[in-house]
Amino acid sequence: MADILAALRSLMASHTPPLNALVVPSEDYHQSEYVSARDKRRAFVSGFTGSAGLALVTMNEALLWTDGRYFLQAEQQLSNQWRLMRMGEDPAVDSWISTNLPQDSAIGIDFWCISVETAQKWRSLFAKNQQKLVPTTKNLVDEVWKDQPQAEMNPVHVHPLKFSGRSVSDKLKDLRDNLKKEKTRGIIITTLDEVVWLYNVRGGDVSYSPVVHSFAVVTTSSAFFYVDERKLSSEVKSYLEENNIIVKDYTAVSSDVALLASNQLTSAKGTQSNGAHDAEDSSHKIWVDPRCCYSLYSKLNPDQVFLHQSPLSLPKSLKNPVEMEGLKNAHIRDGAAVVQYLAWLDKQMQELYGASGYFKESESQKTKTPSEDAKLTEVSVSDKLEEFRAAKEHFRGLSFPTISSVGPNGSIIHYEPKPKTCSELDPNCMYLCDSGAQYLDGTTDITRTVHFGKPSEHEKKCYTAVLKGHFALGNARFPNGTTGHSLDVLARVPLWSYGLDYRHGTGHGIGAYLNVHEGPHSISFRPGLSVPLQASMTVTDEPGYYEDGKFGIRLENVLIIKEAATQFNFANKGYLEFEHITWAPYQKKLIDVRLLLDEEIKWVNSYHAKCKEILAPYLNESEKAWLSQATEPISA
Repeated sequence: MADILAALRSLMASHTPPLNALVVPSEDYHQSEYVSARDKRRAFVSGFTGSAGLALVTMNEALLWTDGRYFLQAEQQLSNQWRLMRMGEDPAVDSWISTNLPQDSAIGIDFWCISVETAQKWRSLFAKNQQKLVPTTKNLVDEVWKDQPQAEMNPVHVHPLKFSGRSVSDKLKDLRDNLKKEKTRGIIITTLDEVVWLYNVRGGDVSYSPVVHSFAVVTTSSAFFYVDERKLSSEVKSYLEENNIIVKDYTAVSSDVALLASNQLTSAKGTQSNGAHDAEDSSHKIWVDPRCCYSLYSKLNPDQVFLHQSPLSLPKSLKNPVEMEGLKNAHIRDGAAVVQYLAWLDKQMQELYGASGYFKESESQKTKTPSEDAKLTEVSVSDKLEEFRAAKEHFRGLSFPTISSVGPNGSIIHYEPKPKTCSELDPNCMYLCDSGAQYLDGTTDITRTVHFGKPSEHEKKCYTAVLKGHFALGNARFPNGTTGHSLDVLARVPLWSYGLDYRHGTGHGIGAYLNVHEGPHSISFRPGLSVPLQASMTVTDEPGYYEDGKFGIRLENVLIIKEAATQFNFANKGYLEFEHITWAPYQKKLIDVRLLLDEEIKWVNSYHAKCKEILAPYLNESEKAWLSQATEPISA
């Protein structure tokens, strides 16, 4: 790390202008949460591998900002050359720069890797101290990264109508209607999941997300797809041509945006692509999402930009009936895989470690010690879970790295075990498993926390508080117009009653064979965009509790938002409720039934009865017997 920082500082000093600081974000050219190996620049520079964070290198300091999910992980991974800055507790990076760097400082960043929204905010703040945000002539991290991975070269696939539920022509018509409504003549689309959703294609350029490194520009008369053509088969090229989508090289987007700005972008046939046949049309603006990379935005005159959330963000989150049915089916198959895994793991823990198991409650005497080859580790058991999933119809891979965590590792909210350093399973410790998969008909995300020995009364109390919060949110009814920010408190109140809490949001949208984290809505203590929850959105319900160095607890189901048939309808707003589509039992021995209300007991029993009914057809006889025992009713 010392060599990397020294090399970066040398380039900063010789840069024109010389840089007082260099910002290294986590994001790629598309502001993606998960990025390809080539784009993991912040991880390369800092050694911190979490999915969220930002590095700042000055001439004498190195600082890493990340959020509460990653505090423990960052503490473990950062060398003593780095200082951890805790988001929400320490000053934000722009405030720190403004306060700690001299006037007239030049702060460098690759303008491809910063959003319009962030760049504008920073520029405004820095200007107060005559500080400047300047584009680096090249990405300086790429200059010092000698063994940087090559760009991904994975094939693009057509996502058929039987899974997508809406044709490209239908989506383009809606998009163009929105362009006309806002008096815009074109839009630049940089977010990977929006590009592939619009054109009904999928790819494999980013691990765990079926997206393609690409951009799109859509005008009132043309649609462009900027992608490395080597990824396109003749079949895909024909499909794109049939849908009047013009394919251009990935790198051509920059020059084409400049042409779009000056009304000179033409289709392959040589006609103007923006429909600007008269003076009225030529005055129309260009739609840019605030998340667009600043490099492309800088090709435009700010006066000609309509800076507003992408008109694709909300429609993508509102699942059509085909997507909804696919998501439900994918979660059933996925639930079956999770049950098969838990039943297998229960048997292994008893046979190899002498554990009392999933159902019985006694402390393991550790009378058995498995051989080195037979022992269970966080990685080996998560590989087994992937095996169960891989056997299911339409499986295409995992939707994120499995968080398979034993005991103290469970308190690291986004822990990612590695083969050489992961822990062995321990029958006397809590085990948290947060996992998901990509299927052609849907994306899944589920968390269950279990104990194969004798949990303490404190662990039971904490688990039950998390379960009560999970229940309170998942069974809420609320009027149209309600944001996830307003509902977040429901999941926390049971924990708050003990003086406990957690440092992450409570829910995020889920893609339809797309990103596992999907906006624009969320359920979080952070106000964010405050997008109201709407019928046909998906959202997770995942409260937790983490005791540093001891254990972690999280329970997560995916929910669908639907209209509620309430007795009354105050102010004719219309009311909404949630439907659970995740199916896997909660561990009964971790529930302190004395702390549950009658309605909570009734709900757990009802949910478990549905689990048994829905999943049984996918299980063998021994797995059915295990599930039957796992879902037996509880009582006060």
